[in-house]
This record gives sequence, structure tokens and C-alpha cells, in this order.
Amino acid sequence: MGTRPWIVDDELWALIEPLLPPWPDRSPGPRPVPDRLCLQGILFVLYNDIAWQLLPLELGFGSGQTCWRRLDRWQKAGVFDRLHRVLLAELNAAGELDWSRACVDGPHSREKGGADTGPSPVDRRKTGSKHHLICDGRGTPLKVITTAANVNDVTQTLALVDGIPPVAGRPGRPRRRPDALLGDKGYDSNPNRDELRHRRILPVISRKGSPNIKGLGKLRYVVEQTFALLHHFKRLAIRWERRTELHDAFVSLACSLICWRRLKKARS
Repeated sequence: MGTRPWIVDDELWALIEPLLPPWPDRSPGPRPVPDRLCLQGILFVLYNDIAWQLLPLELGFGSGQTCWRRLDRWQKAGVFDRLHRVLLAELNAAGELDWSRACVDGPHSREKGGADTGPSPVDRRKTGSKHHLICDGRGTPLKVITTAANVNDVTQTLALVDGIPPVAGRPGRPRRRPDALLGDKGYDSNPNRDELRHRRILPVISRKGSPNIKGLGKLRYVVEQTFALLHHFKRLAIRWERRTELHDAFVSLACSLICWRRLKKARS
């Protein structure tokens, strides 16, 4: 995305613009800052993890308060989840999604405070949040859930699987289920294995007290790579938003950008 990754190119904007809620024809007050510039301001914060009030006015994004309100408005309208779904469908149509397996994991990130926080398992004196991620066999993020840092990974297994959106792009019904789910010993649960089989998903999860499944680590490496890509967006490495839905807006936007990069690479 160049040296200024917050710049929205014309191709990406063509996908985003139809998803944005329209402004009232006769809204009171001054003319609002254009949506594209506000989005670039939001991306500037996502990439650089600066306080909203420090957003550089000379770049034309409008004030930090303007961009924050636009982020809130768009999240309530479901814009970022729909953008993620659109890009997943484009990747699916291009044959770039690997449905033969999905991988789950849940490293934690630090946070100032707010909803969905709890004592960090690494440092009990600090509160924190955790990102639980499910990705396809190539590392494309399918769903991310934010919880308190002390929430066990195993409790989110089915929520991640059921949270995969219906992905169109191919003939027939939209795809929602991988053929297999790969997880480490943190996801060891016989009830979850039964539920996965009920969903016609093969559980490939190491058991506690037993040797790891041979070759599983190599196959699951993609989920670690995806977490590294997510936390390349500095706003996600340390959570500052007290409202979980605004943090989730940033997460969905980051997932969409990862998908967009992969789509552009597939087309080139």
C-alpha cells in the first residue's frame, strides 16, 4: 500500500463506498468532511496508534473527533463486517481460500481498560484483552473475537466456528464451514470435538498429556503469521478503546485490509 498505507486507492474505495450509510439531504450544520478522507484518518490512527486528538489536521482528515464519530457511525451500520465479507467472497471467487482446514489461536494484547477486560495470564496486575482468531488454511482471517485476557481459548472454539460469515463467490450456497479445524492443546475438549463433528468438521486438536499430533505445528503456523499481520496495525497491539465495539471496528477493518492485500496480489 506504499509508503502511506492509510491512503485508500480507487479500487478499494469502489468496494467501500456502496457500503456506507448515506447522509441526510438536509443535515444541519456545516458540510461534513468527505467519507473517504475520514476513512483515511481512521486508517492513520489504526496504523500509527496515535490519540484521536493528535490526528494531523494538515492531512485533511478532519478532526480526531470527526473521524471517531464516523467510525462509530459506520460500525453501528455494520460497514466493516460487510466489507470483510465482500472481500472474502472476492478471494473465494479467485480460488484463494483454503477450506480444507481452518486454524484457531488466541494470543493476548494489553489494554488500558474498559469492557471485555480481565487480569492478564502473563501479569495478574494488569488488565488486558485477547483476540481469538480463526483463519483458513492459507492464513486469511475469517473471524476474530475480543474477550478478556483471562478467558480460556477453549471456550471460544465454537463461537469462532459459528462466527464465520457465509462466504459467497462460488456456485451454490455460500460456504461457512471448513473441512477440518486445527488447534493446540489449549483447545482440547471432548464436548467441542463432538460439536465439531456434528457440524461435519473434523477436529484435529492435540490432547493434553499426549504428544502433539505430528505435523500439526507446521500446518498451524499460518495462524501465527496472521496474528503478526494483525498486530502490525499498532492500534490492535495495545487496545485503547474502552468500548469493545469500537475496538472490534478496528479489528474488522484490519482483517479487511489483510484480505485486500491478498486479493491484489492474486490479481497481479
